[in-house]
Amino acid sequence: MLTWNVTYRTKPGQRTAFYQALTDLGIRENSRREAGNEKYDYYFDAQDPDILLLVERWTEPAFQELHCQTEIFARFQVLKVKYCADVTIDKFDH
Repeated sequence: MLTWNVTYRTKPGQRTAFYQALTDLGIRENSRREAGNEKYDYYFDAQDPDILLLVERWTEPAFQELHCQTEIFARFQVLKVKYCADVTIDKFDH
């Protein structure tokens, strides 16, 4: 089992626009249909209006690696450049 907590610090005031762009792209729905995906959910930080947290869980690291090679993931990278100032990832194998 692999869990990633991905913290996106958006450019000031861009969290809502970033989340809407992700929603329009359909990345959550597509990711949830991928083999090995058990969770792919976004959370808004209650204290910091520029933080969006993604929690994703995969049955095996190989499935997450395949996810990173999809066309939709490549399109998502363009959105990160447009909206994000910083991204940090906490990885947990369990």
